[in-house]
Amino acid sequence: MVQDLVIERLFEALVNGDRAWSRTIISELSQQGTTPEQLITDVYWPTYEMVARLYRNDQLTTIAHHMATRLLRTLLDQTAANLTRQPELGRTVFAVCGPTDADELAAEMAVDLMEAAGLTVAFAGGGVATDEILEQVQQNHPDALVIFASAPSDLPEIRGLIDTMQEIGACTNTQVIVGGGVFNRADGLAEEIGADLWATDPADLVEVMLLEPERRATPDQRTVGRKRRAA
Repeated sequence: MVQDLVIERLFEALVNGDRAWSRTIISELSQQGTTPEQLITDVYWPTYEMVARLYRNDQLTTIAHHMATRLLRTLLDQTAANLTRQPELGRTVFAVCGPTDADELAAEMAVDLMEAAGLTVAFAGGGVATDEILEQVQQNHPDALVIFASAPSDLPEIRGLIDTMQEIGACTNTQVIVGGGVFNRADGLAEEIGADLWATDPADLVEVMLLEPERRATPDQRTVGRKRRAA
């Protein structure tokens, strides 16, 4: 209940573009012992989801959505600087997302938490052509290609990218991980398009990535998120 009230207060501050009020809310939470990690996973992410859902349902004006997205991104940048950094794990990640500012905001939450967990992340943001993503993966052979918070309109390109990687045998040791956005709203979609793993939110994504090295499967035994297929 307390968390819901906090999210409602922050939501109101964000959609009204009230920068001072939003900073005060976050400062109060920090003084009460809320860690930067908790701010991202328990406050910023559910607030982002509320903003995205209302805008998607035409219950939020474009101005309110843009003010909320940009202000939340500012808060995230300030909070991410205070994350506790774990030792490097020697695993590399190349991350991309959908083309909108909201997509990049969601993906940045995931990227910040992955970096703090010890993963080495290169983040290209949105609007990157599929052939450029494929070229980057082929050149650098990351352990994981993460595609986070995508809209339904992004699915054909994502599916095409995964199909191409499988057809040409590109980087067979690179796992394709999807999360957030449309993948949370369509059960089984990640598996349908051929992704190796899926995650519902940034914290879940980090958990999936940290657990997976011990149980990597061969290409014909790949699994998907919490709904792991039997080998």
